[in-house]
Amino acid sequence: MVLTEITAPLQGIFMIGAFILGAVVGSFCNVCICRWPAGESVVQPRSRCPKCLNGIAWYDNIPMVSWLVLGAKCRHCQTPISAQYPLVEGLTGVLFALVFWAFGLTPATPVYMLFSAAMVIVTFQDLNDWTIPDEISIPGIPAGIALSLAGMYWQASSGLRVTDIYDSLLGAALGGGILFALDRITVLVLKKPGMGFGDVKLLAMIGAFLGWKGALGTLVIASMLGSVAGLCLILYFRFRGPVDKEDQPEPDAPQGESSDEITLEGHYLPFGPWLAVGALIFMFIGPEIIDSYFAFITAPTEPIMIYEDISALMR
Repeated sequence: MVLTEITAPLQGIFMIGAFILGAVVGSFCNVCICRWPAGESVVQPRSRCPKCLNGIAWYDNIPMVSWLVLGAKCRHCQTPISAQYPLVEGLTGVLFALVFWAFGLTPATPVYMLFSAAMVIVTFQDLNDWTIPDEISIPGIPAGIALSLAGMYWQASSGLRVTDIYDSLLGAALGGGILFALDRITVLVLKKPGMGFGDVKLLAMIGAFLGWKGALGTLVIASMLGSVAGLCLILYFRFRGPVDKEDQPEPDAPQGESSDEITLEGHYLPFGPWLAVGALIFMFIGPEIIDSYFAFITAPTEPIMIYEDISALMR
């Protein structure tokens, strides 16, 4: 009996374990989201309330549960605790469970669990601070390339989406190159702030993990989702009217550009979250979508004999 058949009765337990593990990792993701933009260490000091600076006890740091038990407030100073914390923990837990469900007991599972956690960090940090952490994208590029090299030896048994180092290298180059070109065109031709190099490095990392098809597929999905969100944003501000600029986050503009124009009201959106969502969609079902599409367009079709249908109706 193969391993999957032996462990089949335990799949439910494994998925629950994956969710719990993901929630714990999500708690660490929250630390990264809050501390990296401020240039702080994610190791020291231990978790504490940002207002009263009291350390958080272990029983007040149980993912999702403690937030509910404490009524979303600090035990010591009663400062409200953002709903982002349980949201990140729960989302990471769900993604971990989905990764195990999709890839099973293969080397790809821990790889894509960590990749999913990285995409969660990217999403929430970009939404909060308009920045994409270099701590994720820069080491992620060589990590994705190294994993593709390992996948050349594991091949299909690894479960990895990319098992060819040339595919990974091309994906990193193509992903970063496309967004770099678009950024320069936007700045030089349209005289407007571009995407910024955070997006360039992020798509290069995604390409390293998911190959050139993953880089292009992620960009297509992200562009479609971002376009819909952008249209909704335009309609929202058209009917709502102007907002106070003091309520807007201050993003890091590309070098040489002013950040004053980069606001939600100015119809700018952080692109990192959409790239992250696109990468996750492609990681789970991208290759299957591509295969189904090409199978559909190359399937032989029989000519439609309209006159036979008409004659049959007239009988």
